[in-house]
Amino acid sequence: MRVKCVLCDSVDNINSNSPQAKRLRNRRIHIYMCPTCDERIGEKTKQRHATGKFRLHKEKKQENHLI
Repeated sequence: MRVKCVLCDSVDNINSNSPQAKRLRNRRIHIYMCPTCDERIGEKTKQRHATGKFRLHKEKKQENHLI
């Protein structure tokens, strides 16, 4: 299966029977990133976490007063 990286537009071949290929075919919301882009984003995310200023905003759940 030929796939295209969403960041750098490089075209790669992956095994058509792999779980990643099946995920890309069946769920259109999933995107493909080449290993170099995936590694680069992972490193930069770890650097942002290390600064201490990085926060993950969690969704506020509304409680149902009837339950």
